[in-house]
Amino acid sequence: MQNAWIYKNFEIQEGLKPGSKTFRYFFKIIESGQKKCNYCVWIADDALIRFDLSKDFNAIVDSRKDAWHQWVKAKIDDSDFRNRALKIEKSGEQEINLSDLSQHVTVD
Repeated sequence: MQNAWIYKNFEIQEGLKPGSKTFRYFFKIIESGQKKCNYCVWIADDALIRFDLSKDFNAIVDSRKDAWHQWVKAKIDDSDFRNRALKIEKSGEQEINLSDLSQHVTVD
């Protein structure tokens, strides 16, 4: 994880998934030193140009980080500690429960 910040009693570690060729941005939520859950932002390859014409992952993060922080804070405020992903596709976005996926997704 690249950055860490505190919201309420939670530490939030965030960053791009190392080495990923697709856009995967993770927020690891930690309470009292223990991982509580993960929130993720996934952007489909065909939707990347909506955020940056050059498809520069770091530029996309810089342009959307404040909005994603608000999403994370809202999840914490709602006590929604399910592993969630905000999946952004060319046709729109949806929030999905990572536990419903058949393939396991890791932060590292």
